[in-house]
Amino acid sequence: MERMSLDPEIAARLKRNPEGLVPAIAQQYDTGEVLMLAWMNDEALHRTLTTGRATYWSRSRQEFWVKGDTSGHVQHVKSVALDCDGDTVLVRVDQVGAACHTGERTCFDADVLG
Repeated sequence: MERMSLDPEIAARLKRNPEGLVPAIAQQYDTGEVLMLAWMNDEALHRTLTTGRATYWSRSRQEFWVKGDTSGHVQHVKSVALDCDGDTVLVRVDQVGAACHTGERTCFDADVLG
């Protein structure tokens, strides 16, 4: 696949970790439900912004993954925002099916702390 470039103005605002990644929080756009956290590099963010499908960087597999390509649990992007420090991305999505790889709607339901 052809390498894509993130808008330089957006890229300049990002504060990446040493691996060149920023955390990306996926949130259901209409309810505010927090669905999951994943990681993005510049290209994943560019793909997310231009395709309307949430695209992340897999730290374990060292490759891009488009949410739902294998599971069918697609995230249709409604909006993307950068936090005030430029070190976290908020991706508001319309989630189809489960967001969590365990099959749960959200990654944050299973282990509520005391």
